[in-house]
Amino acid sequence: MSTLPRYDAEQIERSLQDYWEQHQRFKAQENLDKEKFYCLAMFPYPSGQLHMGHVRNYTLGDLIARAERMRGKNVLQPIGWDAFGLPAENAALQHQVAPSDWTFQNIEHMRNQLKRLGMAYDWDREITTCTPEYYRWEQWFFIQLFKRGLVYKKTSLVNWDPVDHTVLANEQVIDGRGWRSNALIERREISQWFLKITAYADELLDSLEDLNHWPQEVRTMQAHWIGRSKGAQIIFAIEDSKDILEVFSTRLDTLAGVTYLAIAADHPFAKKISAHHKALQDFKEACKHQQTAEAELATMEKKGLFTGHYALHPLSGERLPIWVANFVIMDYGTGALMAVPAHDERDFEFAQKYDLPIKAVVLPANGSTWDFNSKPFVEKGTVQAPLSCQGLSSEQAYQSLLNTLSQSHQALEKINYRLRDWGISRQRYWGTPIPMVNCLACGSVPVAEKDLPVLLPTGITLTKPQSPLKDLPEFLNTPCPNCHQPAQRETDTFDTFVESSWYYARYASYNQHQAMLDGRAKYWTPVDQYIGGIEHAVLHLLYARFFHKALRDLGLLNSDEPFTRLLTQGMVLKDGSKMSKSKGNTVDPAILLKQYGADTMRLFIIFAAPPTASLEWSDSGIAGSHRFLLRLWEQAHKSQLHLSQVEIDPLQKFKETTNIRYDLHLIVQQVSHDYERQQFNTLVSGAMKILNLLEKENLARQTDAQKHFLSEGFSLLLRILAPITPHISAFLWTELGYPGSILDAPWPKVDPEALKRDEIALVVQINGKLKATLQVPAQSDQKSIEALILENTHLAKHLKGQAIQKVIYVPNRLINFVVEVSHV
Repeated sequence: MSTLPRYDAEQIERSLQDYWEQHQRFKAQENLDKEKFYCLAMFPYPSGQLHMGHVRNYTLGDLIARAERMRGKNVLQPIGWDAFGLPAENAALQHQVAPSDWTFQNIEHMRNQLKRLGMAYDWDREITTCTPEYYRWEQWFFIQLFKRGLVYKKTSLVNWDPVDHTVLANEQVIDGRGWRSNALIERREISQWFLKITAYADELLDSLEDLNHWPQEVRTMQAHWIGRSKGAQIIFAIEDSKDILEVFSTRLDTLAGVTYLAIAADHPFAKKISAHHKALQDFKEACKHQQTAEAELATMEKKGLFTGHYALHPLSGERLPIWVANFVIMDYGTGALMAVPAHDERDFEFAQKYDLPIKAVVLPANGSTWDFNSKPFVEKGTVQAPLSCQGLSSEQAYQSLLNTLSQSHQALEKINYRLRDWGISRQRYWGTPIPMVNCLACGSVPVAEKDLPVLLPTGITLTKPQSPLKDLPEFLNTPCPNCHQPAQRETDTFDTFVESSWYYARYASYNQHQAMLDGRAKYWTPVDQYIGGIEHAVLHLLYARFFHKALRDLGLLNSDEPFTRLLTQGMVLKDGSKMSKSKGNTVDPAILLKQYGADTMRLFIIFAAPPTASLEWSDSGIAGSHRFLLRLWEQAHKSQLHLSQVEIDPLQKFKETTNIRYDLHLIVQQVSHDYERQQFNTLVSGAMKILNLLEKENLARQTDAQKHFLSEGFSLLLRILAPITPHISAFLWTELGYPGSILDAPWPKVDPEALKRDEIALVVQINGKLKATLQVPAQSDQKSIEALILENTHLAKHLKGQAIQKVIYVPNRLINFVVEVSHV
């Protein structure tokens, strides 16, 4: 080869992608003779364009899937589309097209983009959640949960977006406004369907301990979200009323320090007394527009209104004022709390604002003093009141008071959870219809399974934000499945988290038309490696765990958890902030694909940062990645000329390349270690070091030994790069004459013999200055090395007659003789 051919990334990549697709090189089959490996990145919402966050997420997944294939695993890596949801509906409304048309156009475009990136997906398993073939089984699963008592309907207070006309989760309310519409959120009571996730609360919490390969941060977030706590349910009688207030508290030891009670604006007692209380009505209205997420409740300004009513302390009978407070909501606990300002920061802040008493009843256990006028003492300690508990520890006082109040039926011990049942009703059109029928005679009745799926009407162009389902008599009106009298379908649709909570299992049974899942789902699940953003730590990942356990209990799966190992990749930043169109700091992957090719983009994404860290975009960084591939291309073609002139025997060893083979296999050893740790950026570093070694040998006089080393070195290098830059690696593998396809080549293995050296190259210094590099026996100790040096004529003359003050020895690397400066 006299002239170096041009590296045409686009031509090489498209050609290989076509070949892989035509020959179904990534089609997965169930194979009991191999260890299975299911690799999955969270599927995308079809917005129409891939962004760099997508590219990073799916490149990481593809690297792992390809590497595990090379490691001998039977690999499944599928892809699909999380296609229902409010964004599609809003975009369709804006562009005056049907959501279905808009969604499928976007899917077509994004599918082509993913293929252009060279992802090793089994495209036969592609699923789209807005198709009846998918959501039919979601509806069937809902009915099975209904039969098991895990589904119910009730009137619930929700965050209502008056512009988007739908319910929002607490996390979707930002500064009191809808996350998409920016409209002021209202608190409304509407009828909602719920899934009883709380039935699995204990298992969801306890089995977090088994998720050893999940980030601790995610497990901690889920444990906090479930929020299991042991405490007491305490009854406070209301003065001159038959009503009572029930309060849950984990700090019964502070009971004597209660100075007021606080209840939610929508607490039943607040509702009862508000009819003739104008100020309370106004306060309730103001609370409708505030945030209800826990983090915001903790930091917002505390506001309240005295109801004019009093509760009676269960120990002393003391009158305690009842306040309505904006930081108490019905979603948490009982919607009422006992306020102990001396021992709770929130209660302290409220008491100071409204000049309420502060009564200290717990002191530090170490006997130190505490200024209760400055801040509350929130730790456990030594109890001072009531008198019966004086001198007891907080734990002892808790038990004593629980015994006393239990005997008088004023308290009972209880396990409480922060976790609430999952409200799945959404008042929007573009979602899975809830398969229930509302009958005046029979109530809410599930659709007969033989009549599934309940089809969502498609091809509808929206003219307003409200769902059109209530205005479509052909959808709305239907006979009751029980009594066959005229009835109406449920017009709410599922929360889109329902679709994403079981899709991973459907990939295994993608072409099963008679059941939700079949035996293949038991073979492939759990997912061995799941990849996605930390923002999904609670909702998606918790709901998927819930569904997996419910599917297990239905006999459809045979494992306890959906995802064995979880990788939460960092964000892609530019100019120090997350890429977004509004900030004008986005990078279009399509432009980079055209300019550099997929391999360059993949290489930069992997090399620029460890997977879990944020990645700062760098134009010079991606240019540098391209230069590396050009160097690889050049050196491979130079080596091709040398390697074509000798018959390579991979078993033959040459003494003259012992040291450089040691360096090569030391790098391979580190690369394999880094892969196990998922420090993928240093895989690229290792590849760069190997290329440096190969470049040096390419410049040297070509002996048979060097040709053998080049053959071995490029084989290892291309296989390290194959999961990261699959196209150029596959092309050069063939060009250099290696057997078969690199897709079938094994992951590089260290040659243990290469790491065994008879001799090592030892640097010899005198006062830090290089004097020689000696070949010494590998097992030599410091004394024998010093003796060898003194026997060396060249070195001995430098040390003859000199006063050696110290000898610094770094095993296998260098020895430095420190002598008096005047004698050097």
